[in-house]
Amino acid sequence: MTLHHIAAALDRVSAVLRKRPDLGPHDDAPARVRWEGGTRVSALHDNGLRVDTDMPSELGGSGQGVTPGWLLRAGTASCAVTCIVMQAAARGVVLQSLDAWVTSRSDTRGLLGMPAPDGEAVGAAPLRMTLHVRIAAAGLTAAEVRELVAQSCERSPVPAALRQAVPLGLDVEVLAEAPGR
Repeated sequence: MTLHHIAAALDRVSAVLRKRPDLGPHDDAPARVRWEGGTRVSALHDNGLRVDTDMPSELGGSGQGVTPGWLLRAGTASCAVTCIVMQAAARGVVLQSLDAWVTSRSDTRGLLGMPAPDGEAVGAAPLRMTLHVRIAAAGLTAAEVRELVAQSCERSPVPAALRQAVPLGLDVEVLAEAPGR
């Protein structure tokens, strides 16, 4: 798919939403997962794509899959790159190269429900995350490229969800105990 094709698609969607802003809010495809035993979990998208996660051996897993935290970081970087590409396409900017990665620092005590030495609770969320972007774009100054990236990341849903702490509801359905247990 060319950047021109992306720009044309964005123009079509923008035109529709200008006429019908009520079509903007929508339910996203659910992310469904199934426990596979141990600390292995499989996520299956409606399109058939399967992504497996596992924990490192130090935490009881096999260490043979990516962790859910890695998926969060990968999703954050992937979403940001996608939005940068979309904004570049919309502006007619030719990208020469683009890659991104997310680093984070976490405290395993939060995952284990352990308090800090002073008795304070340790959170399970990463302590900090940094989105790193390496980009080259034709015809733009360094300041213009930084502005393109910053504006794109402001519009990027996954980084935005991390910045604004989207409320996460919890709905629990308790099944009847399986026979033989």
